[in-house]
Amino acid sequence: MTDIATTVSLRVNGSLEIFDIDPSEALVWTLRERLGLQSVRTTCGIGVCGSCTVIVDGKPVSGCLMLTVMADGCTVVTAEGLDATEAGAAVQKAFTDHHAFQCSFCIPAMTLAAHALLEEYPEADDDTTREYLSGNLCRCGTYPRILDAVGSLCRRANSSASGEERPA
Repeated sequence: MTDIATTVSLRVNGSLEIFDIDPSEALVWTLRERLGLQSVRTTCGIGVCGSCTVIVDGKPVSGCLMLTVMADGCTVVTAEGLDATEAGAAVQKAFTDHHAFQCSFCIPAMTLAAHALLEEYPEADDDTTREYLSGNLCRCGTYPRILDAVGSLCRRANSSASGEERPA
């Protein structure tokens, strides 16, 4: 840590957190090391793999590329906080129901990206889903099951919008 400390406040998974930090501290480090949120992975460190994805003010971001000071005053959601909402819990359930995991390394970030997609495009088609999730790499290749899980939620949104009942 440098001699210059900056005070930041974040609302993380519903709890207000206030820190004195080095201004160069990455958000992924703050979440994982300071708060012990193990779903936030540190892997590539250059924003390529998506394992550090978190939601900041409703948008998915790479926690390894965002400095904590940039998130000052923001609301941050990690996989640990995803089940606090009905929509977030539905994403987690869909991933489980569709066996959209194998080693589970990418799943916390993938569920966050899927949740953000569904918040922005609840009736997303397969191409939109693929594009939106493309920043998150799955090392085991469970992409078809991940797409099935997200697709089931989109089909549910489509059937609700049209007033039809379709199976998920």
